[in-house]
Amino acid sequence: MAERWAIENLRYVQAVTETRSFSAAARAYGVTQPALSNGVAKLEEQLGERLFERSPRGVSPTAFGSHLLPLIDQAVAAVDKIAAEAGRWSNRGSDSIRMGVSPLINPRLIAAAYNAVCRHADAPATRTLVLREANMDELHDALLAEELDIILIPSVLPLPRYTHRIVDSEPMVIVEGRNDGATGPIQVSDIGIRSLILVPNACGLTTFTRDLFSSRELPLNTYPGEASSYRMLEQWADLGLGTALLPQSKLTNPDTARRPLLDQDQEVEIFYEAVWDPRSPLAAELEDLASHITHLPHAAAGTAWVEPAAQPGP
Repeated sequence: MAERWAIENLRYVQAVTETRSFSAAARAYGVTQPALSNGVAKLEEQLGERLFERSPRGVSPTAFGSHLLPLIDQAVAAVDKIAAEAGRWSNRGSDSIRMGVSPLINPRLIAAAYNAVCRHADAPATRTLVLREANMDELHDALLAEELDIILIPSVLPLPRYTHRIVDSEPMVIVEGRNDGATGPIQVSDIGIRSLILVPNACGLTTFTRDLFSSRELPLNTYPGEASSYRMLEQWADLGLGTALLPQSKLTNPDTARRPLLDQDQEVEIFYEAVWDPRSPLAAELEDLASHITHLPHAAAGTAWVEPAAQPGP
């Protein structure tokens, strides 16, 4: 038991190093902040020196920490390799990949995943894809509990204990009332005075929207109500109750008036990523799956990417 907790404490240190925040590391790792802080403190006590310094600007390694962190990374990587190899040996008969998807994910990406798992020539003959659609928190918890092997989500949250691969993107569009009369692209800086209708902060769309405005230091004025679905979001905006910001694939009515969204004349896109645990027995196969489904129209010039919002300090 002591050895197990020692390994977890090493992982806590890695998470703090990557997020530069004890609170953000705890959220990413799926534990309470006191549990993570105590784990780091126990490791520091065993090592005889502090690994981190806290300040209003965040967390940074001490000189001792900077010296030890590469060794900690090597130790954790070695343990993960042992676990992965053991898992591959004991799970050779596994016949499925359990994939979680956010409701925001473009259906073409799900179809690509199905084809990659069930029809690709290099895939195991007995492999099947088991899908679960859920909101972001539920998907993260299921991945942490090893109930899912891989998740497809909008790239809006840092999850430092996992491997990430950007696999797709699509344009964001603005939906406004039928009587608005305006056509053509609209700049992000020009929609700050509009009342934006939002959905519950669960699928990643609201997080994306808030990050978009925050990263540009623009005001975000919101409609006092809240739509329960993308279809309702589109309908309310079309009725003139406010303005909606949606991925292009989520528009359900081809007659809905929409305008491309630009940021300094670059098309704004939302990015989707595959996320999995690098210690998974299926890690190599999940890496291949992510490669097979990667579709990156955003690689061309003229697109703007919204980075995940910075995490708060400790």
